[in-house]
Amino acid sequence: MKKVLSVVVSVYNEEQALPMFYETTKPILESLDWDYELVFVNDGSKDRSAEILRDLAQNDQKVKVIYFSRNFGHESAMIAGIDYASGDAIVCMDADLQHPPQCLPAIIEKLEEGCGVISMVRTKNRSAGLIKNITSAGFYALINALSDVKFEPNASDFFAITKKPAEVLKKHFRETSRFLRAYVQSIGFKKTTIEYEAHDRAAGESKYSIKGLFKFSVQAMLSYSDLPLKIASLCGTFAGIACVLLIIYSIYMKIRVGAPGGYTTTVVVICFMFTVLFFLLGIIGEYLAVILSEIRKRPIYLVRDAVNFEKDQEKENEDI
Repeated sequence: MKKVLSVVVSVYNEEQALPMFYETTKPILESLDWDYELVFVNDGSKDRSAEILRDLAQNDQKVKVIYFSRNFGHESAMIAGIDYASGDAIVCMDADLQHPPQCLPAIIEKLEEGCGVISMVRTKNRSAGLIKNITSAGFYALINALSDVKFEPNASDFFAITKKPAEVLKKHFRETSRFLRAYVQSIGFKKTTIEYEAHDRAAGESKYSIKGLFKFSVQAMLSYSDLPLKIASLCGTFAGIACVLLIIYSIYMKIRVGAPGGYTTTVVVICFMFTVLFFLLGIIGEYLAVILSEIRKRPIYLVRDAVNFEKDQEKENEDI
């Protein structure tokens, strides 16, 4: 009996790219020695993506579609796809063809060699531009400095895992503050990487704004390091020492001169202290927000409909 490859595809407003993705990917999947299923996760798209996916599912039983009740985000969509996938291995990729389907045969080769986790590493990203490439490199350098877990630079949300790592993700990595590519790289198992060159988007624009990328980066660092809290503690210690020294200096000047000197210096130091204080409060506030989010235990995603899945599989995922 053939092994089954589940290809999980996150979709948000990809009406132009979806037909191209399907037409490009299906022949490649058909050429493999493995059987396959295409699991599309419609993340609350506002364009015609839902209609296109429904048509694809009606005409091809290997196409399975999960419809979210609203937009929950790219990470949630990939987690839902992993939850619903039934294959012996799972590949997560985007619908815009920046993750080339031509890499699928190479992924199968690594899977057959016994690899449990395959991280796809970008060598180039022609459509990203200089600023995005520099910030991406800076992000990985920073998170590797902050975290005990070392991440592959330029590893993307294009990756493959076998059933056992997928089960680990399903059971033990259900945080509402998510960084899926880090989860995949930190769970162990036999790991390898495959390099690829990111293509230009088939259509449309990137769904990640500068604001969104910044929020994602902060969330990733908070999820995988407590070093910001340690830095905050050190800043507080140094600020306290500076305050004590300023008090001693003021008392000394009062005794020797008759009035505290250095009015400008005092104002500058006070302003500096308040800056440090608000910075520390900001760090603590971010961690408190993460804790609050975890305590609420709200669902990572809500499914409005699931097409071409077995009934038992749908019921199983309702309980996750």
